[in-house]
Amino acid sequence: MSNTDELQKLFEEISADETLPLREANLVFGEGSPKAELLFVGEAPGAKEDELVRPFVGRSGQLLRSLIRAEGWKEEEVYITNIVKRRPPENRDPLPEEIEAYKPYLTRQIRALNPKVIVTLGRFSMNYFLPEAKISRDHGKVIKFGERILLPVYHPAAALRSTSMRAELEKDFKKIRALLKNFDELMKSSSAHVS
Repeated sequence: MSNTDELQKLFEEISADETLPLREANLVFGEGSPKAELLFVGEAPGAKEDELVRPFVGRSGQLLRSLIRAEGWKEEEVYITNIVKRRPPENRDPLPEEIEAYKPYLTRQIRALNPKVIVTLGRFSMNYFLPEAKISRDHGKVIKFGERILLPVYHPAAALRSTSMRAELEKDFKKIRALLKNFDELMKSSSAHVS
């Protein structure tokens, strides 16, 4: 089964799963290349994402997409998704039980995409992979995670509220191309580090 077929099957399963929370909102599955080496994972869709049924299209999404383009990628070359696939009411943070409900689907989505590098956007996404990590301490750290490399970064929404966080986000983004370029060497080394 191709990546595209696997993703389509997964989309249909999530659509049909009546046990999932937040079913009153639109399903925002993700978008980009099914063969992307680079995956961005956020926490949950917001109002604009729910309205347009696309991930990261509001103000924080515009910042994310401009950073992606600034580093030389077209948006359709990467893949963008969230842990929780539907908008929590009033754009509140997703609840632990909502994250738990959608987690198995994100795991399968990652397996279908098979990216080399996963950039986690904000603490919820980072904690999906690294439950003990703290975003203020661990953003920008290059972490080997199974057969992939993780790069936790600040959420673009936080960067819009703080110039220092924005500067850190832009700095962390500059590491991504080197991670992809040096992926094989990084995976062989005992510790992954790119400064």
